[in-house]
Amino acid sequence: MTELTIAANIFVKVGKLDQVKGELLKLTQATRNEQGCIQYKLHQDNDNPLHFLFYETWESRTLWQAHMHHQNIKNYKAATEGCIESVSLSEMSDIS
Repeated sequence: MTELTIAANIFVKVGKLDQVKGELLKLTQATRNEQGCIQYKLHQDNDNPLHFLFYETWESRTLWQAHMHHQNIKNYKAATEGCIESVSLSEMSDIS
């Protein structure tokens, strides 16, 4: 089985930082208990506090996709609807 690394960049709308940050922290704790989650780390940009980065490692792409359809993600999306400026996801493979 090949591990999958995800880099997820999330940019928050002005005025929504506290709400989104709280929901991201809740999501982090819940996701760490999901099947296949090896690492799930949330980072906040030192120069732009509206920018968050998830660095994730999953046992497989299949288990990551299950996470993307998990109730934890649905709850997060409902709680932050209208608060997110943009999101970009990169699927990465370890080559070293």
